Amino acid sequence: MSVFTAAADQSVCAPLSVLGRDVTVPLVTGGEVTYAALDYAASAPALQRVWDDVAAYAPYYGSVHRGAGYLSQLSTDLFENARRTVAEFLDCRAADQVVFTRSTTDSLNLLAAALPADCQVFVFETEHHASLLPWQDARVTYLNAPRTPRQAVETLERALADRDPHGPALVCVTGASNVTGELWPVRELAAAAHAHGARIVLDAAQLAPHHPVSVQDLDVDWVAFSGHKLYAPFGSGVLAGRADWLVAAEPYLAGGGASRKVTRREDGGVAVEWHESAARHEAGSPNVIGAYSIASACKALTEAGFDTLVAREQHLIAKVRAGLAEVPEVRVLSLFGDDAPRVGVISFVVDGWNSSHFAAALSAEYGIGVRDGLFCAHPLVRTLLGSDPQAQGECGAPEATPGEKSLNAIRVSFGAGTPDEHVERFVTAVKELVTEGAKWTYRTEEGRCVPAV
Repeated sequence: MSVFTAAADQSVCAPLSVLGRDVTVPLVTGGEVTYAALDYAASAPALQRVWDDVAAYAPYYGSVHRGAGYLSQLSTDLFENARRTVAEFLDCRAADQVVFTRSTTDSLNLLAAALPADCQVFVFETEHHASLLPWQDARVTYLNAPRTPRQAVETLERALADRDPHGPALVCVTGASNVTGELWPVRELAAAAHAHGARIVLDAAQLAPHHPVSVQDLDVDWVAFSGHKLYAPFGSGVLAGRADWLVAAEPYLAGGGASRKVTRREDGGVAVEWHESAARHEAGSPNVIGAYSIASACKALTEAGFDTLVAREQHLIAKVRAGLAEVPEVRVLSLFGDDAPRVGVISFVVDGWNSSHFAAALSAEYGIGVRDGLFCAHPLVRTLLGSDPQAQGECGAPEATPGEKSLNAIRVSFGAGTPDEHVERFVTAVKELVTEGAKWTYRTEEGRCVPAV
């Protein structure tokens, strides 16, 4: 029996409805095919439910916190209710703040700007650049990639034991890798951090769309995530967690909304009293539609039930992994091993293929969208590929000669809106490309492999 027609598959729920599910794209070999969006780890398609909610609200759009009119009041209520919905979705503590930002990157840069003086930061080299790079103004200790969850905890404990116990410290860790999809031992890392007097921020960009995230259960101090990975459109994100460092810091942006009172001083200058609420770091007119779309996605995922969503995703993961395991030329990248729990993110390399060439052929010949490159996690991908950490290589394979080995990998990722047919087509395409080769000729154009015309 085919791996794609096993009887057990019949018990798996249907995918959630997402935008773009019926979009067709041209194939370089002729004809069209329904697009298989398998790049969820970069940006997940918006849920139809979210889009419908936003469309229903759009005629009532008004300036938030700025007007006495009905639409302004309605928009203000909607914006603040979105904040409460996100707090419930994350199971925040009563005193926690939910700050709306532009993205996970923005959220972590905000927290970096709010660090107390002389704060020491600990971060694994395996992090996405959004959580690896914002701490440049702090004392940063970069930790080597662990090879087991236990080793991750032990590595952090040793590093924290050597730090100055009297100063502030922050640990930054991902919940699920954007390269391997593997789940990290967040609860254990949080316990280690707190045992040594440090705080911890969770990058949940790849975790929140796939698994429930409870601030209280995981015992983390902050959580950051992006709307565009949580099936919500628009440039919006969240930083949620403890208020004290945020209130003590200067506003991330100075301007209207962040200020409670502004007066002229006798010396001719301006005196400002800043808000102590989340508004302190939300200067300017907020992205109310973005915040509302995040809240809508939170509600949709909660109502669908994460038990059901996780079961379906594990079903898809098993299909992809089983299919790739049948191709000897394919090597799946992993830190923690084949048995590690993971979300629907899988990266791999193919012997004899440049990753950019392979991804281009998947798109042009099969209508499948994946990602190739270093996935904004350059140190991690280089470690997984066994290359020199200092080796040259950029996202997008600048030297993308077909058939030539590159320093990059291929990533396939999926989630709640992915139908079985998309992963089945992907596995079939991988097998055909490896055994039969590409049907078209490709060339390098501005660092990318593209079909030759």
